[in-house]
Amino acid sequence: MRKIKIPGFGFVFCLLLLVASCAKRGTITGGDKDTTPPKIISSSPANFSTNFDKKTIKITFDEYVKVKDLQKNLIVSPPMKIPVTVLPQGIASKNLIIKINDTLRANTTYSFNFGQSITDNNEGNVLKQLKYVFSTGAFVDSLSVEGTIKDSYEKETESFVNVMLYEVDSNFNDSIIYKETPRYITSTSDSLKTFKIDNVKAGQYRLIALKEKPDNYKFDPKRDKIAFYDKTITVPDKAIFELELFKETPEFDSKKPVQASANRIIAGYEGDAKELKIDVKQRNNPVRTILTKYAGKDSVQVWFQPIKNDSLQLMVQNGKYQKGFSVRLGNQKQDTLRLSLKQNAILRLNDHFAITSATPLEKWDVAKMKLFKKDSSAVAFKTNYDAFNQNLEVLFDKDPDEKYTFSLLPNAVEDYLGQKNDSLSFSFSTKNPADYGNLKLNLQKVKSYPVIVELTDAKGKVLASASSETSTVEFLLLEPQKYSLRVIYDENKNGKRDSGNYLKRQQPEEVIHYPSEIDVRANWDVNQDVDLSN
Repeated sequence: MRKIKIPGFGFVFCLLLLVASCAKRGTITGGDKDTTPPKIISSSPANFSTNFDKKTIKITFDEYVKVKDLQKNLIVSPPMKIPVTVLPQGIASKNLIIKINDTLRANTTYSFNFGQSITDNNEGNVLKQLKYVFSTGAFVDSLSVEGTIKDSYEKETESFVNVMLYEVDSNFNDSIIYKETPRYITSTSDSLKTFKIDNVKAGQYRLIALKEKPDNYKFDPKRDKIAFYDKTITVPDKAIFELELFKETPEFDSKKPVQASANRIIAGYEGDAKELKIDVKQRNNPVRTILTKYAGKDSVQVWFQPIKNDSLQLMVQNGKYQKGFSVRLGNQKQDTLRLSLKQNAILRLNDHFAITSATPLEKWDVAKMKLFKKDSSAVAFKTNYDAFNQNLEVLFDKDPDEKYTFSLLPNAVEDYLGQKNDSLSFSFSTKNPADYGNLKLNLQKVKSYPVIVELTDAKGKVLASASSETSTVEFLLLEPQKYSLRVIYDENKNGKRDSGNYLKRQQPEEVIHYPSEIDVRANWDVNQDVDLSN
């Protein structure tokens, strides 16, 4: 038997080291990233088929695909009462199956727009705007309606706005948009604010847009924003239609009042409450009350003197509106007198110093109130009480860069319930005018007056506003920051911006947004020209 000699460990280690040193160095890669979206190989029945009578559609792709966010992306036009079923969902497949569960209309062109819901399985490349079209008649309708959409008040327009056509025939009336789905529908994307409704047949239509929550293609004024074109449109029409979304101000209606404390009822409402009045009775006997604003809510507070547990009858009136309620009173705590600063501890030189009361004030004694500077010198002042907002304003000539203390001796104020204050003091200060900036706006190409000029932050919150009958508008002592500018044409001259109303065929008052932010800096006077022609 021949013996085979096995090399030692040292020899093997050297051999491996030699092989490794001779190997070519490099990095394993997977090649270029796939950026190509899926492609359709076939569809059955074929896309743009006529005389369609099937219940199932099959679309085959060149690679595995996934369906995502179908509910947000899929637009079926005209809408079906029974939604289609799309398979598969949640898993990858080369085939997309559409099952039609509703009865199709005769001689009608249908379109299925999948938006951005179809992606390949590996890289997530989107097959944008996959559209499948068929007709139950002898031909496919090929006309279109297109346009732009924007928010009538806000600078930015929301995404995924539904744009719809209602056929104007013998069955059409203005209220149809509240209860029936449209004949044709499309949706704006998450970036573009343009729309195009394809495969429309010739005829007359009403053009509507809705920003809905949720999408049901019917107008709900309490939740939806709406835009509408003033006139009936006739297709074909090559015009680019411009639509402006707005939220309707609802007709006034009162909600059931509820007891909030032993001496207070909160009465909620919706709509314009400028003529609101509430009469209160107990067993047909009038009850003395005070009506005040409930801060931050569309509600008022009805204050009454503490009474034994019983029921109160409230009659809510607002113009021609009238509605009665009964509120049963329970055992609840009485509100207490609390006083607090309305503003923060830094008082702008052109603002009023004010104290907010948690309960309505009935009496105040100026002799028991004192206002001092930081050197303890007394400052003369007057008072004014804003009863609806429960604010006691202290009016005086303010000095810049000064510290103040406002003191109330015991029993300086008495509220509606007979409660009086203990000793209180509030400290606040003013800044130097150089800490602020001034802004002068020169409005150009103004169509009509008056205008309401609003300065807002980046989120649209109004920081300052002014109504003007002239082309020059000044804002003094502004906090240094960047401002957005919004100009409203106050067509009915009521000092506020009015929204639109669909049934009244009333468009919202026109709003112009200045395209650039205005930078107001401390100790600067900014002179800004504003062209309103666009």
